[in-house]
Amino acid sequence: MEKILVRGGKRLAGRVKISGAKNAALAILPAVLLASGKVSLSNIPDITDVRTMLRILEDLGMTIRRRGRNALDFHPSRLRGHTPPYNLVQKMRASSYLMGSLLARLGKATVPVPGGCDLGPRPIDQHLKGFTALGAKCEIEHGLIKLTAKKLTGAHIYLDVVSVGATVNLMLAAAAAEGRTILENAAKEPEIVDLANFLNAMGAVIKGAGTDVIKIEGVKRFGGAEHAVIPDRIEAGTFMLAAAAVGGDLVIGEVIPKHLEAITAKLKEMGAEVEVEPEQVRVRRTGPLIPSDLKTFPYPGFPTDLQPLAMVLLTAAEGTSVITENVFDGRFRHVDELKRMGAQIKIEGRTAVVDGGGALSGAPVTVTDLRAGAAMLVAGLMARGETVLNQAEHIYRGYEKIEEKLSSVGAYVKPLRERSSGEVARDPG
Repeated sequence: MEKILVRGGKRLAGRVKISGAKNAALAILPAVLLASGKVSLSNIPDITDVRTMLRILEDLGMTIRRRGRNALDFHPSRLRGHTPPYNLVQKMRASSYLMGSLLARLGKATVPVPGGCDLGPRPIDQHLKGFTALGAKCEIEHGLIKLTAKKLTGAHIYLDVVSVGATVNLMLAAAAAEGRTILENAAKEPEIVDLANFLNAMGAVIKGAGTDVIKIEGVKRFGGAEHAVIPDRIEAGTFMLAAAAVGGDLVIGEVIPKHLEAITAKLKEMGAEVEVEPEQVRVRRTGPLIPSDLKTFPYPGFPTDLQPLAMVLLTAAEGTSVITENVFDGRFRHVDELKRMGAQIKIEGRTAVVDGGGALSGAPVTVTDLRAGAAMLVAGLMARGETVLNQAEHIYRGYEKIEEKLSSVGAYVKPLRERSSGEVARDPG
C-alpha cells in the first residue's frame, strides 16, 4: 500500500509540463492491435494504467519496444489468443476497449467484465447494443463478455446515452466493418478525436469525431502509423485548480487551451486569474475565492474527473457553493475524507453543498479512487500541518511523476515507504 506525505502552506510557483492524456492513450493502445505495420507512439504517459494495458497487449502476443520513457514501437505479430488475462483486466475500466479491437481483428473476443475505480454503475449495454447492430453475437457468462462475428457490417447506431466507452469501442469495431457506420449521440471528448486521428493515420476513414455524429467507412486492412498522444486535459486542470487553491502563480505548459475552456471559465468565476496563450495557461490567485455553483457534464462541460478537486477549492471560498454531479453516481466518496480535514459538506443525492471559508487541517486520509486521490493531494497542500494519504497507489494510475512535478514548483510532497516491521519511514528531505 502506497502512502504520500503532504505538508501544507507551500505556495506553488513556476512551470509544469503536462504529460500525454491517460484517456487517449488507453483508447489508442488497443487500436494498435489492428495494425499490419509498425506503429510508433510518442507522448505516452508512464502511469500504472498504461503499464497494465501494455502488459495485456504483450500477453496477447504484441511485440513492444520502448524508445525512452514516453515513446514506444509496436510490431505486428500473430496474436496468441482473444482472451486478455483476468488479473490485469480487472484493474481498469479501459480494458473494455479490447472488446472492439479484438472483435475487429479476430472476429471474436472473450473479455472479463472490466474493473477500475468504483464510481457507481457503469453499464456496458450501449457497447453491446452497438456490437449487435454491427452483426456480432454477444453473451455474458460467469463474468465473461463473449463476442463473435463471422462478418461485421456497417450500421446506423444511436446511443441512448452519451458514452465515451461505447463510442470508443464502436469506432474500433466499425473501422473494420464492411460498409458505412453512422454513430449518433456519440461522445465528443478530445480523446475521441485523438483516437480517430490515430485510426485514420493507419488507414481508417472516420469523419465527424468531436461532434455527436461520427461516420465511419470500414476498411479491410490497416497499415502502420506514427502518432503523438494529445496532452492530458485532466492533469492540466488538476494543476490549474491546485494553483488557485493555494494562491499560487503557475504556468501549465504543453497543453491545448481549447480543451480547458470549461475549467478556465469556472476558475475566473471563482476569482482566479487565468492567462491563455497558444500552448500554455497561467493561473494566479491573489485575492479571496468566490463561492460558485458547479454542474458536471460530458465534454465540453465541466469534467466529472475534476469535480472532486473543484470541491476542495470551494472549501476555501467564504460562503455556500453547490455542486451537482451529473455523470457518475459514486463521485462523492471523497467527501468523508475531506470532512476529516475539517471541510463542511452535506450530500443530498447527486448534490453536494459546500459551506466554505474555514481552514483545512492535516490528517491521515484514505484515497478512494484516482481523482479523489488528486483532490486529497490538493487538500493536503491547502491544509495546516501534515496530511498522509493512504492507498495512494490510486493516484499513480493517472498522474505521471506527480510528486516530482509538484515538488518542482514548491510543494512538499513525499512518498512514504513501509518498513518490513510495518513502521513507516520517510524519504529524506
